[in-house]
This record gives sequence, structure tokens and C-alpha cells, in this order.
Amino acid sequence: MPRIAVDAMGGDRAPAEVVLGAVAAAERGVDVVLVGDTDRIARLLEDNDVELPIVAASEVVGMDDDPARAIRDKKDSSIAVAAHMVREGKADGLVSAGSTGAALAAAAFIIGRLGGVSRPAIASIYPTGQILIDAGANLECRPSQLVQFAVMGSAVGSVYSGLESPRVGLLNIGHEEGKGRDVERQAYALLSEAQPVNFIGNVEGHDLATENVDIIVTDGFTGNVLLKTSEGVSKALYRIILELVSADEYQDALATLAKPMFELRHRLDPENIGGAHLVGAKGVVVVAHGSSSRIAIANAVEMAADGAKKGLIDKINAGIATLDESLAGP
Repeated sequence: MPRIAVDAMGGDRAPAEVVLGAVAAAERGVDVVLVGDTDRIARLLEDNDVELPIVAASEVVGMDDDPARAIRDKKDSSIAVAAHMVREGKADGLVSAGSTGAALAAAAFIIGRLGGVSRPAIASIYPTGQILIDAGANLECRPSQLVQFAVMGSAVGSVYSGLESPRVGLLNIGHEEGKGRDVERQAYALLSEAQPVNFIGNVEGHDLATENVDIIVTDGFTGNVLLKTSEGVSKALYRIILELVSADEYQDALATLAKPMFELRHRLDPENIGGAHLVGAKGVVVVAHGSSSRIAIANAVEMAADGAKKGLIDKINAGIATLDESLAGP
């Protein structure tokens, strides 16, 4: 089983919820090592009568820190130490609910980028199983980088959903080839010729509600807006449904409706996925939301272990290697 280094000090609810999430993942069979303040982590483990390995880290990268500078200056931060473990082969992947910018900097500068990848990207998995890339790492992108994202997203789809040839769509304001800004029009042409990508053309935001596409490719600004908007819509939809079925005329049916309502809430809850793959580095990296509970952390750790076990990095490498030199990064 792959070993996953967990940044125990990253996140709004660290270290308690992160440690308890790591404990839950360990109970599922994942080999976990906690990185951070040894005394605080040890007390939490003792309180729960659990033993897990701990690697000491004396510093923490805060949400207000400049990510690149913090990784450079806080060399003994929990995220930096965890990243060094991956780089040195002491761990097969890492999970952090701390600053996404710091995780991105640690992945790029400490673990190192894969050859041919100019920028790492965030691949977020929707409750529908569709994958959105980039979900927030790169606010502006070149057309060639969108092609790299398509390759990396396809690898995540292969690992996570078992898809042999995931269908890749380019997020746009219309399905027609000539739609969008220059970056989308140029990316369309490049994706049409990219051999490792099963490109099906442009897709729109409403395609999240269809089964027409498996991987949705866009820049990080647009992707993050889409991700958070869809999460908000899901919460609003659930609230409206709950209000409707709570009306007096449905009281007799509530016992029957309770189970499917619970299942709907469970499926829409992003904590049940846990995190998102930060792809493009030479090791598996999963970032979780800053407010993650122990449930989300456990699922994020399991996601990282699954990626390492199923050869996510090798699959990305193989896909990037088939790209024309003009499409690959330095």
C-alpha cells in the first residue's frame, strides 16, 4: 500500500480534524504518516488510543502567507517537509487542506514538475464523476497548456473512473468551433490534433448535467467560478427540495422520502470526494478544502493512495510524452 504524507497542520480545523481524518484513512488500510507539530499530534493520537508515525515540522504556512515566499523561507513547514518526503521517495503522495497556493508551490518547486508540463493544474471531481481541469491553479493559460491539462485530466479519469479513453470537452460559450476567445479557438485547433486526447469539441456549463463529456478543460479562473457556482447551485437545490417536501401535505410521505433525501445530500456533498488532484508534479498531490472535516480528509487520503497505487504519475508521463514538442512545456 502506498504511503501518504499528511500535512497535519494545514487547514482551518487543523490539527484535530486532519489527524482524525488520517486515523480514519489508516483504519481503511492506508499507510499514513503525519507531518507537523509532534507534541500536538501525539496528544491527539493518545487521546484516541491510536499510534501513527509522525514526522516533525516546526513551522506552518498560513493562509495569509505569500505561497512561493513561504515555501522558500519556511523550510521546516509541514507542507514543505511533506513535499520533501515525496521528492525523496519516503512517501508516495501527500495531502494538504492548507493553502492551495503553498501546495502548488511545494509541488512545483520541491517535488518538481514532470517533463513536458509547464504548469501544474487542479483536477476536481464532481459528484457526477466528471472531472474539471483547471479548477483554480492558473488564472490565465496558453492554448498549449490547455492541451496539457486535457492529457493530465484524462489520466485522472482513467485512474478514478476506469475510463479507457475519456471524452474531453473544452469549456466555451457555445458548441460551435469558432466560439470563444482567441485562447479557446486556438486550443480547439490544437486539441483536435492532439493524439493522446479523445477530444469531442466545445462543451458548455450545462453539460455538467449531461453524460456527454468526461473531462472538462478550461483555465483556472473560469474553472474555479464554475466549480463554486455549481456547488452553490447544488446546495440551493437541496434546500428548495427540502422546503417543498416539508410542507404539511407531504408529512405522511416524509418517512418514505427521508432515505432518498439523505442519499441526495450525501451524493452532492463534496466532502464525500475529499479533495482534488493537483497534477503535473512528479508525485501524487491531493488538495482538500480548508474547512475539511475528518470525513473529507479521510477521503482525500484514500484518493491520494488510489492515485499512487494505480500509477497516476506514469499515466500522465505517458500521455505528455506523446505530445508534439510545441505543445509540451519546458
